[in-house]
Amino acid sequence: MLLGGGAGGSSTKERKMADDLTKDGLKNQGEGLLDQAKGRVRNAVGGITGDTSEQVKGKAQELKGKVQRKFGEKQVDADNNED
Repeated sequence: MLLGGGAGGSSTKERKMADDLTKDGLKNQGEGLLDQAKGRVRNAVGGITGDTSEQVKGKAQELKGKVQRKFGEKQVDADNNED
């Protein structure tokens, strides 16, 4: 925060950046959850059909989704800790 940032101590620009961080974080969380679900389905289909390649691809997609979801959580946490 800049010194002398005006009444309330927080500028409009800083608040907008923080709101964008929260919005991006929530978007990443949602997309991550979706990728995790798709990966679980793909893994299950691979297991049912005996296609180990599809299972591995499903696990990879699930992991990608988990990383994206965690990244989104950290973005929201960073915004909440700025207040």
